[in-house]
Amino acid sequence: MAEFPSRAKVVIIGLGGIVGASIAHHLIERGWDDIVGIDKSGIPTDIGSTAHASDFCYTTSHDYLSVWTTQYSIDFYEKMGHYARIGGLEVARTGDDSWMEEIKRKLTSAKAFGTRAHSVSPAEIKQMFPLIEEDQVQGGLFDPDAGLVIPRSQTVAGKLVDAAETSGKLKVFGNTPATSLIVEKGRIKGVVTHRGTILADHVIVCAGIWGRLIAEMVGEDLPVMPVDHPLTFFGLYNEFAGTGKEIGYPLLRDQGNSAYMRDTGDPNTTEGGQIEWGYYEAENPRLCHPREILEKHQARLSPSQRDLDMEQILEPLERAMELTPILGELGYNEGHSFNGLLQVSAAGGPSCGESQKVRGLWYCVAIWVKDGPGYGKLIADWMTDGRTEIDHNSIDYARFYPHQLTEAFIEGRSYEAAQKIYFPAIHPREPYASGRGAKRSPFHEREKELGGYFMELGGWERAHGYKANEHLLETYGDRVPVRENEWDNRHFWRVSNAEHLAMSEDCGIVNLSHFHMVDIEGPDHVDLLEWLCAAKIGGDGNIGKGIYTHFLDDEGMVRADFTVIRMADRCRLINGADAGPRDFHYMKRVAEDRGLDVVITDVSERFTTIGIWGPNARETLKKVVADPAALDADAFAFAAIKPIEIAGVTVTAFRISYVGEQGWELHMRYEDGLAVWDALRATGVMAFGVETYANSRRMEKSLRLQNGDLLTQYNLIEADLARPKVKEADFRGKAKHLEYKARAHQPAMLCTLVMTDNTDASGVKRYPVGSLPVIDPDTGAVLIDDLGRRSYTTSIAYGPTIGKNIALAYIPQSHCEVGRKLVVEYFNESFPVEIAAVGYKPLYDPENLKPRS
Repeated sequence: MAEFPSRAKVVIIGLGGIVGASIAHHLIERGWDDIVGIDKSGIPTDIGSTAHASDFCYTTSHDYLSVWTTQYSIDFYEKMGHYARIGGLEVARTGDDSWMEEIKRKLTSAKAFGTRAHSVSPAEIKQMFPLIEEDQVQGGLFDPDAGLVIPRSQTVAGKLVDAAETSGKLKVFGNTPATSLIVEKGRIKGVVTHRGTILADHVIVCAGIWGRLIAEMVGEDLPVMPVDHPLTFFGLYNEFAGTGKEIGYPLLRDQGNSAYMRDTGDPNTTEGGQIEWGYYEAENPRLCHPREILEKHQARLSPSQRDLDMEQILEPLERAMELTPILGELGYNEGHSFNGLLQVSAAGGPSCGESQKVRGLWYCVAIWVKDGPGYGKLIADWMTDGRTEIDHNSIDYARFYPHQLTEAFIEGRSYEAAQKIYFPAIHPREPYASGRGAKRSPFHEREKELGGYFMELGGWERAHGYKANEHLLETYGDRVPVRENEWDNRHFWRVSNAEHLAMSEDCGIVNLSHFHMVDIEGPDHVDLLEWLCAAKIGGDGNIGKGIYTHFLDDEGMVRADFTVIRMADRCRLINGADAGPRDFHYMKRVAEDRGLDVVITDVSERFTTIGIWGPNARETLKKVVADPAALDADAFAFAAIKPIEIAGVTVTAFRISYVGEQGWELHMRYEDGLAVWDALRATGVMAFGVETYANSRRMEKSLRLQNGDLLTQYNLIEADLARPKVKEADFRGKAKHLEYKARAHQPAMLCTLVMTDNTDASGVKRYPVGSLPVIDPDTGAVLIDDLGRRSYTTSIAYGPTIGKNIALAYIPQSHCEVGRKLVVEYFNESFPVEIAAVGYKPLYDPENLKPRS
């Protein structure tokens, strides 16, 4: 073993697993050296989840990032000679129509995100997987690229580490746990072990189920939780004796039973001659805090393998035997069966990226084998370039609020996540039941009295509509369709569309307390924002104005969007609740790196916001302000910001709109919010829900949503949000932005589509949710632009004003033509759509309102 180093550029904690080994490999590919890898176990790991993982890979999911990382990982394993592309089946049992619908939805996602999954009949399933009872299934899907890492991902991890060590760029030390981390002035300085201390510029935590314990060393937590995963084995099974195969039949998922099974191939291979049956406990999953994990000398098998109680699996195993009777015919290998600990996420995905508290400390946890190499590439690119080629917002550790990193919150959300690993199918609007009520507006009790239908974002309870407004359906019912399909109607309240129409004909107020707000002040606050923002922030002429703008990355791609309120002594950035913490930490890091003298403060909970919009917004607001004439059009220009007085309260009024109607955002101190709400409501004005604000009216106005329509795969011009003139001051991404602007045309443009017929094969009108592939009807192929980016809907909603489903999607330049007929798929059925606008163009826009841009 090499002499233990006292200095390194990078220390990887948890090198022995597939994630740590992949990060080391990809860092070296990107030119890094002087890397030290440590692990509390041997290397490759003999105690971590990689040591007992099932090692199978399915490519298809409803999340593009997950599809991307899995496809990358499969190709990576295969190039190393360690992948059996045997294929994978997912079946729906006879009578389980809800799961058959989920398979249809997954086939739609396969087409949207670029996997080769296709539908299969019961006879085809039987032919591929003879162990199944054909009459027990009604259909399914087959993913030809699914398969198994062979002989083990543990083997791959070992090879990657060996190659990196041989290159001289990695030093390896097993059985060397990190005992503490050294932090000075908010930066990582090193790792302490029983062998000695390694000073380092960067530390990467990929310690799997122990990751939270490492984060605790710097006073942080990670929103993940280990959970029992029953793994059982049956045998001896000799079907593939003498073949040398690690697996013979395709993988089989029986997700309606929250289970899967596979054969283990030739009895002479690593774990051969058996049938493996795995189950995820959907009713009462058994979580295990990392503090409860045994040490190696205490565990019967290993710290990540806990004893299995047969009662855990008795009922689902009986159901499994109905589908595949061979499980009852073979002997149960009790001694070989166990609970394998794996991680579930409290946030719906992995937690990766730089620590919120400590610069240079990176996390990469809650990664499955199917994604390991893909995350190795993401982390290496992120650390090298400050960006990744695919938008990583959904896994960025910086996105979490403090309340989302408390133990109670993590446990509650992780419990729910564990229940949903396989079953039931998760709706795109599925709300969590735990961790609710973390943040409430000052008028929350008023909203409860109105019968608010609450959903949550960033901890804020937001009403999507109000029961008190259901009388509006008597007026607008003929324009508000009943959503006959349960999936389309799930977590949707019909009254929302009636509120939409009532607001557009009169006026309404909406609770916008979820806005994330940051104040930036200090001598260099304008300099910071001039560097970060594509729009001009400086100059006395901008004081007293609101400026809609974007952050770009070094490649000129869209990183974030904001409204900047320019005041005499500071700027206030107004952001969405989901992106707020991420962008807050980013701004602080950029200011630090550029040596700027600024103070950046999260003031989100000091202030609250009410939106008032509609053709009668001005006249309604005049009823409650101290100086009604100050609201006249010639006195209060669009995008202007002025103080007004309501109910004795000073309110900052910002003339802006996100719903295509004239009106204002009204900003005030949190403690003053209720008085303003009550004064407005006393005029008789309707309160409407955020469904109108965030979805239906936004879509009619063709407005773009950050982390939905605005992604780092696309530039500002493709999103059609670039200003006609590029500002003189330098800003991040400017060189690339100018390069893109000089093109004769962009590779793709964000277009508005309308569904021209939404009737499905059974005669039911559909109102889609989720990501739908956009297809050329002449070829039947999904549209792909010159950069290889696939076309799928980034936003979709029903617009009651125009009476059609509206979607946004990036369309290749070759097909960017108003009136162009295309097709989208929803639940594996085709629906015709037409391009209504190339770039930004409202489908409904009152004449007296200027475009926001």
